[in-house]
Amino acid sequence: MKKFQPQPGFVVQAYRFALDPSATQEHALRSHCGAARAAYNWAVGWVAASWWQRRAEESYGIGEAGLTEWRPWSLPALRKAFNEAKHTDPRFAAWWEENSKEAYSTGLANASAAFDNYAKSKSGKRRGKRMGAPRFKSKRKARLACRFTTGTIRVDAGGRHVTLPRLGRIRTHEPTVKLLARVQAGTARVLSATVRHERGRWFVSFQAEVKRDLQRVARPEVAVGIDLGVKTLAVMADSTGEIRTIANPGHHHRARKQLRRASRIVSRRQGPDRRTGQKPSKRWEKANAARNKVHHRVANLREDALHKLTTSVAAEYGTVVVEDLNVAGMLRNRRLARRIADAGFGEIRRQLTSKTRQRHATRTIVADRWYPSSKTCSGCGAVKAKLPLHVRTYQCDACGLVIDRDDNAALNLAALAAAATTGTGVAGDQDAQAVSKPRGADQKTRTTRPRRKAEAGRAGGATLPHQRQTEARDRTQAEALTLW
Repeated sequence: MKKFQPQPGFVVQAYRFALDPSATQEHALRSHCGAARAAYNWAVGWVAASWWQRRAEESYGIGEAGLTEWRPWSLPALRKAFNEAKHTDPRFAAWWEENSKEAYSTGLANASAAFDNYAKSKSGKRRGKRMGAPRFKSKRKARLACRFTTGTIRVDAGGRHVTLPRLGRIRTHEPTVKLLARVQAGTARVLSATVRHERGRWFVSFQAEVKRDLQRVARPEVAVGIDLGVKTLAVMADSTGEIRTIANPGHHHRARKQLRRASRIVSRRQGPDRRTGQKPSKRWEKANAARNKVHHRVANLREDALHKLTTSVAAEYGTVVVEDLNVAGMLRNRRLARRIADAGFGEIRRQLTSKTRQRHATRTIVADRWYPSSKTCSGCGAVKAKLPLHVRTYQCDACGLVIDRDDNAALNLAALAAAATTGTGVAGDQDAQAVSKPRGADQKTRTTRPRRKAEAGRAGGATLPHQRQTEARDRTQAEALTLW
């Protein structure tokens, strides 16, 4: 399917509003989301049935010409097959008319995308982690969501209601004037709407084509390097030498005492048991709702703090340099996983990349994953072979510079902006030009240890003795990276 391209001068932006549906409307919302899940499961089963049939026929010795044909998983093909089956299939015949056709189209579109991702991942055309074949969605665990692309989708003139197909007029928990004013002025056009249940309440997200002028940043000639951490959320050093520190709010860490108490109350109530069919008691549901409320508050506080941080950074600097952190690998550290997840390293980089590109047309430079920002002296460019995490002060053996470890890393990241412009730095952003890696920092500086259990045919298995990397010594840089 061809991807939607906005008009010149327009961007595709989402406006999300909380809903206050009535009991009848909430039942209809859950019915639509359940219909989307049912259609998804039907599509997965319908396509996978031909796979299993072909496998069974191959075991009988049937040739390729006599095997059952592959069932297509394109969205038009799934829609055509589902429209024929919904009248006779006992799983849909009695109730499919109760919901909008957009609910079933949502499930079929998600199934088509899942099969496409699986096929591309298996053939090596999709980057990232290897994806498995689509599986059925559980009624107990599936996220409630439904997307509307046709029909009556609008923000009502009063600014406190929205209208969706088959669901009618639903009151919003907050005013919708931000989107309504643009629609009335002719600078925005609603493309679709998605309803979703998360953090204990219903939300609607309008995807709109919005005319947006680029906003000039406060200091377009200044670059900033951002070093993320656990003890301190971010240390920002700009090309003028100014260093600012952003404290880590630690929302989940501060709420742990309250969460422990709420979890103890839940554990003492009679909860659900799928093995025996036992249903939860009213007191368990009340206690579980109280615990979920604490989790939702922590998530909302974290989201608000990260948006404020990234918005202020994107609106001030012309160039932002961040690290390419292996967040998934860092979360395997059981001692730091909770703090790292609470900080939201990956979300900070995602928001900075989006806001600098779409709102201000500035650039984001991503330093190479093996760039030694903490081990490199920001004064002379000497690189240490080892710098344990417990050493919080950097002392250069070459020039005698003594500086905080995080401040030194932020200064080195800021210097990469000038280096990337001259062609000696590291740039991983799509908009930036790929250049060579400085100081030979394209490999690990420690000996690689083999895994205990190596799996054949997979990357990351046992390393042969002649492939081991030796410990690197301290080395100097011929030309030190300077701030501009």
